[in-house]
Amino acid sequence: MTDPAPLRRLERQVRRRLDARLAARRVWESLPAILQITAAVAAAYAIAHYGIGHAFPVLAVTVTINSLGLSRDARPSRVAETVVGILIGVAVSDGLSLVFGKGLWQLLVVLLVVFIVGRAVSSNPAFALAAAVPSALVVLLPTPDGGPFGRTLDAAIGGAVALLVTALIPRDPARAAARDRRSLFAVLQEAVASVADSLKEANEAAAELALGRLRRTQPMIDAWGASHETALAVSRISPWLRSRLPLLERSSRVLVSADLTARHLRTLSRRVDFLVRDGVPRPALAGLVEQIGTGIRLLGEELEDPQLAGASRSLLSDVARRLAPSADLAVADAAIVLMLRPLVVDLLAGTGMPLDEARALLPAT
Repeated sequence: MTDPAPLRRLERQVRRRLDARLAARRVWESLPAILQITAAVAAAYAIAHYGIGHAFPVLAVTVTINSLGLSRDARPSRVAETVVGILIGVAVSDGLSLVFGKGLWQLLVVLLVVFIVGRAVSSNPAFALAAAVPSALVVLLPTPDGGPFGRTLDAAIGGAVALLVTALIPRDPARAAARDRRSLFAVLQEAVASVADSLKEANEAAAELALGRLRRTQPMIDAWGASHETALAVSRISPWLRSRLPLLERSSRVLVSADLTARHLRTLSRRVDFLVRDGVPRPALAGLVEQIGTGIRLLGEELEDPQLAGASRSLLSDVARRLAPSADLAVADAAIVLMLRPLVVDLLAGTGMPLDEARALLPAT
């Protein structure tokens, strides 16, 4: 009988290595944000401490950290919203503390007022939380020598530095957007290849595999959408990243096309899964799907390689002209051809072709 102990040890070693790699990847991906926050804290502290003379500029530091954060969403609007929420909380807390003093019941009153104001001002629950945490600090910490509203000034310094750093020391979120885009296109290509294999070999398992892969695409699309929106917003205000706007605007078009493509492919894979149960190979349909898969690959690669510009449009235009459900096709096969038509049109729109022009390429039915 085989001793399971060595297998368990090997499993633990592999798990530790995987965990270490994931941890290292998280640190590496967060390193730009960590460096940005560290630089911003240094600036906020220096302004409040050395410039204004506040001995312990706690809120200047904490507001800077909370405003920037480590989340993927580094849009200036998100940073500004957090800054506004914090300033409201600190100002309200400073004012109430000046009138009622400090203590437990005063803390509870401050939190109650800040939460009510925060929820009234913004529909985002994070806004109220951003306002509440520093407002509690104002009540709990001793009043500084500079007066009660010195903490409001510190918070304003931290918020201003956070907004300035967002533009002048950006995190370059375009890298995250490009990584998310590559991941999505890799899954789309694998799914299309599985659909083609299913048609070519009348293989139900391949169609099921395609559908399983496509079910994973929506979170990937959402992730790319979030990182892409952040990259656009930061590039619009950063003088160092503004040159990337044309590429990011083309990516916006491709993102919409990729979202629609995933939806079309999910419907197509379900239909193919049902169709191939008759055991009849369909190499002609498989060939069309394979060419569409090549067009999808080129559409993603064109954003990184200018030499491929127009390759996807040329290939997909040729496919579109051949998507006619001829009379010699079985009804079920003709239905597949009809399902490919809107898929190709949306892909052509992703290349920049107007929708009317893309539809005009399709043969009459």
